[in-house]
Amino acid sequence: MNIEKTERFLSREELVTVCKQALQQRNYKDKRVLVIVPDTTRSGPTDLFFQAISEQLLGMASKLDFMIALGTHPILDETKIYQHLGMTREERQTKYSKIGIFQHHWDYPEQLKYIGTISREQVRELSQGLMDEGIPVQINRKIFEYDELLIVGPVFPHEVVGFSGGYKYLFPGIAGPEIIHKFHWLGALITNPKINGVKDTPPRQIINKAVSLIGLPITLFSFVEKEGKVFGFFAGGEELWSKAADLSARINVKYLDRTFHTVLSIAPQMYEDLWTAGKCMYKLEPVVADGGRLIIYAPDITEVSYTHGEAIEKVGYHTRDYFIKQMGGFKDVPGAILAHSTHVKGIGTFIDGRETPRIEVVLATGISEQKCRKIDLGYLDPDQVRIEDYADREDEGILVVRNAGEILHRPASGKVPDIEQLYSKPRQ
Repeated sequence: MNIEKTERFLSREELVTVCKQALQQRNYKDKRVLVIVPDTTRSGPTDLFFQAISEQLLGMASKLDFMIALGTHPILDETKIYQHLGMTREERQTKYSKIGIFQHHWDYPEQLKYIGTISREQVRELSQGLMDEGIPVQINRKIFEYDELLIVGPVFPHEVVGFSGGYKYLFPGIAGPEIIHKFHWLGALITNPKINGVKDTPPRQIINKAVSLIGLPITLFSFVEKEGKVFGFFAGGEELWSKAADLSARINVKYLDRTFHTVLSIAPQMYEDLWTAGKCMYKLEPVVADGGRLIIYAPDITEVSYTHGEAIEKVGYHTRDYFIKQMGGFKDVPGAILAHSTHVKGIGTFIDGRETPRIEVVLATGISEQKCRKIDLGYLDPDQVRIEDYADREDEGILVVRNAGEILHRPASGKVPDIEQLYSKPRQ
């Protein structure tokens, strides 16, 4: 199966058509099929794909179920699931009653299956020497109840793997904690400015190696979206995901002729905590000038993380080298926690016990000033933020980005913030 469809944008009707055409390219008759879809923190017409796949495969496949790839995100309640998949409660009990809908629980050991270990030698090679340890691989054991896996999801620039989508909905989407923590920390070691928007990265190689241990047929439905419109649909294997990433690089990366001393990054409603809204920093870090300030504006966010809040609050937000040069004190902290911390804080130096972040990250959220200080982030009262005071002032070095978190912003020069260059600067 190899189908690709790219135009100015694809209407919902066109998407349904190409989705069903792609399904017809593979024999699903009397097969047990599990469809893996993203959660509500990812943009895209997941409802359309749920409905189109159900219409095409119900009655053909012997079993058709869906699993929401939560990674470590919180479980969705029933109402959110219905909204996400585009069905009513009545339709769930009638039209879709034969379809199983599952959510991944990354921290339920009984739901995980060990499928092998990526050896120390392999990790060393794939990570280009940044990591020197084996990684045990666990995945949701339910997938082995099926004959075919179908993964559906968008492809965006990403801070850990370079571009999201494809096999990433398996790892970390429905994976166990060890591999989640290891490859997230690997991405943090490389740093967000250097990895975000790069297609072939060491973390992606780790994911691909883990996928080779599964032993089931996997089809990828990858789509590329921008501002609520789908611009491309790709069905097939890893090579079609790669084409989707190429398209995403063209339409989801914005190049700017200058950097800015102040960036107001406005979070969309789909981010419900800082764990997810951190993307508002990741996608804009490259265009904040040295010594500048990035403000995450999200008045409705009141939690650091619904899943990891306690662990993050113990550690706080720090630069990569704050952890690397004191790793003895953080060796028991899960890698994904450290990675999130340093991704939100941004790059910086740690010299003679002094941490110097390259930029200041400020929260204008529902998180209290006291907690912001505790976790080493700046605070700004969201009620005092007037967006119009920041808007249309690019010539003054002030940038406003609405619905931040998915479009990567980069300098047109191609030069991104670099830790080594920070260390080479004369000390103040």
